[in-house]
Amino acid sequence: MTKNLSKNTILLIEDEENICSFISTALKNQNYKITCASSGKEGLHLTASLCPDIILLDLGLPDMDGIEVIRKLRSWTPVPVIVISARTNEHEKARALDLGADDYITKPFSTVELLARIRTSLRHSSQMQDMTSTEPKPYHCKNLTIHFENHVVTLDGKIIHLTQIEYKLLTLLAKNSGRVLTYTYLMEKIWGPYTDNNNQILRVNMANIRRKIEKNPAAPEYVFTEIGIGYRMEEGD
Repeated sequence: MTKNLSKNTILLIEDEENICSFISTALKNQNYKITCASSGKEGLHLTASLCPDIILLDLGLPDMDGIEVIRKLRSWTPVPVIVISARTNEHEKARALDLGADDYITKPFSTVELLARIRTSLRHSSQMQDMTSTEPKPYHCKNLTIHFENHVVTLDGKIIHLTQIEYKLLTLLAKNSGRVLTYTYLMEKIWGPYTDNNNQILRVNMANIRRKIEKNPAAPEYVFTEIGIGYRMEEGD
């Protein structure tokens, strides 16, 4: 299953309900998957748990300034951020962009403009990933193959359908096959530093992955648990 066949996930951090409703409706009509957060803290936690493809961020949030949200995001994730704000001051715009925002839209704005900015930002993000990372050759071990380039996982020649988080976990392990990756490393790489310390969410996702790729999850062939440390994936061919 390729990325192009999936809905892009958008996180909207905005405390005004009418604006959330307006933007959500417009984006859902364009087949985007959207989640809303009404505060900066909630937005940071949702970024960690959802791993969105793009963030739309209002600067005037009730618990912290949006500028601080950008600063915190850029300490651990390159996810594209489009600021949507009523602030028209050029210094405010420059500050947001200098701290790592990818674009800045001033309220009020049209749906056409918003959609165009989102498409541009997603396209630029994809191009930057292509330029800054070279995908390794497909991972192959026994009957399991992972095609990193088109996000396809097959077992015995049949496509295995994984969630976004499951795919990210599996490919992170595959790209480091033969190495033990600690619970902390996996949690920070997938969910970021704002996730809870409890690794239950990691174990649940790993259990789901095993059910999908292992003939007998209790006696795995591909992903092994290093008790008290983390996980290791069988080294590929």
